[in-house]
Amino acid sequence: MKSIPEKGIQPDTLIKQLKEAKTSDVKWEEGQAWSLVYHIDRDHTHAMEKAAHLFFSENYLNPLAFKSLRKLEDEVVRMTINMLNGDKGAVGTMTSCGTESLLLAVYAARERSKKLKPWLRKPEVVLPESAHVGFDKAAHYFGVKLVKVPLNDDFTVNIKRMEKAISRRTILIVASAPQYPQGVMDPIEDIGLIAQRKKIPFHVDACMGGFFLPWIESAGYNLPKWDFRVPGVTSISADVHKYGYSIKGASVLSYRNMDYLKHQFFVATEWPGGIYASPTLLGSRPGIPIAAAWMSMHYMGKEGYVDMAKQLKLAAEKLIEGINDIPELEVLGDPCMSVMAYRSSTKAINIYALADQMEQKGWTVERQQRPSSIHLTVVPQNLKAIKQYLEDVRNSVEFLRQHPEAAKEGTAPVYGLMAKMPLRKMVKKNVRQFMESMYADGKIPDLK
Repeated sequence: MKSIPEKGIQPDTLIKQLKEAKTSDVKWEEGQAWSLVYHIDRDHTHAMEKAAHLFFSENYLNPLAFKSLRKLEDEVVRMTINMLNGDKGAVGTMTSCGTESLLLAVYAARERSKKLKPWLRKPEVVLPESAHVGFDKAAHYFGVKLVKVPLNDDFTVNIKRMEKAISRRTILIVASAPQYPQGVMDPIEDIGLIAQRKKIPFHVDACMGGFFLPWIESAGYNLPKWDFRVPGVTSISADVHKYGYSIKGASVLSYRNMDYLKHQFFVATEWPGGIYASPTLLGSRPGIPIAAAWMSMHYMGKEGYVDMAKQLKLAAEKLIEGINDIPELEVLGDPCMSVMAYRSSTKAINIYALADQMEQKGWTVERQQRPSSIHLTVVPQNLKAIKQYLEDVRNSVEFLRQHPEAAKEGTAPVYGLMAKMPLRKMVKKNVRQFMESMYADGKIPDLK
């Protein structure tokens, strides 16, 4: 059992231990990880570190005590709303991550429905099957039912089925720009028309695309409207700590006006400790992510964001072309930015066996199911690794052509079983046991 040391240890000794602990981590600086870390360069990082250091101890629990953080949050939110083509009436808050933004979007919709539909006992959220799992968490936490709509063959949500799924119990409609699994954009304009006609709030989850899509549009790429230019859109989530290149802990949830945001606030007046008011899920809110987000957005500027988005979009196009050139593989759908997935187009190649081969070559691989596929999110440090990645994919496919038995080794059978297992409760039970084991003894169980 680990305990706090009797006497304090010198920082140099502790830093050495921390560095040793990191030796087993993925070498993201070398471009071996897709997503997870969104890094521009050391100068950009140093600028955020300096900003973070200035607000290292500040607690945004009380904005009256730290007016500087209130100013910084307001500027981050205003810049984001402007980027998303909101007007002067649009409002919002910073949150700790995309999941918190999604939780709050559902919570605000539920609280709003209590005012407008006090008779409603089982509120529902209508959303695509591809919508982020954060909505499942929100439904679990807040007692809301999710009505999931099937996808078309191109992985966009089926509009006709979505409209049919809307009922008098619907409190929120959701779509993605883009969705995570295949990186395709739902038909936001069409859904916006439905939301307007039905007079139901419509949230666009742009946690991935919020700080990317505006810039490739500025660079000349044609995109359908997906932000506040679509009249039916009432709220948008966008992560600053993804393609806004801030440090982790920074997302923005914006609303068309205060009529929606006000339902997000929590206020308690009868506590002996005084009046408590909170705009987000967190109580104590660190100043570091707010200051770093403010620094990153000013440091990058529109020119910096456009330049990086162009580079990543071109890299994504090279990946798509390179993967589709391999006869046994195919990219899923029509990715609109730098997020994509690919699968095997033949039974001769097991996509999970390919994932195992790529991991042996040093890559971090994200496996997906329904359909079985490998996911890629192109980030700046991947730019130098595109050629090597495609070469390793081609070599791995060639190896699997010659060694079909590899599909029965490594983690391929495990992931294949999980993807095909009809009894999903068994999968959930196994995952829960994995988490219980990991948090019981601090060790990560071996999947093999």
